[in-house]
Amino acid sequence: VQLQASGGGLVQTGASLRLSCAVSGGRFSTYGMGWFRQAPGKEREFVAAISWNGDSAYYPESVKGRFTISRDNTENMAYLQMNDLKPEDTAVYYCAAALMPTREIHRYLYWGQGTEVTVSS
Repeated sequence: VQLQASGGGLVQTGASLRLSCAVSGGRFSTYGMGWFRQAPGKEREFVAAISWNGDSAYYPESVKGRFTISRDNTENMAYLQMNDLKPEDTAVYYCAAALMPTREIHRYLYWGQGTEVTVSS
């Protein structure tokens, strides 16, 4: 299973970005998908997760109401819509696949290479 994240960039505070994750191999429609981020000098942290059918989504308080995770099982794609971006959102963002949607990083089996998001103040 291979994951390819894209869509990062340099934006100003308050802007929006949509990250994409293309998944090949495996059975995408059976995986829980997640997004994590890692800022310089910090541990990788949970950002969002979505169930295999898109019916359930999970977020930490830090992004709830600003970020939305979604997926398209016909295209083997997962997305992270990020609105009202803040400088503290600056990080490398990773998509990942697990047997079920979870906040627990160690349960993710497959990882993309990361896409960098920089939010300037």
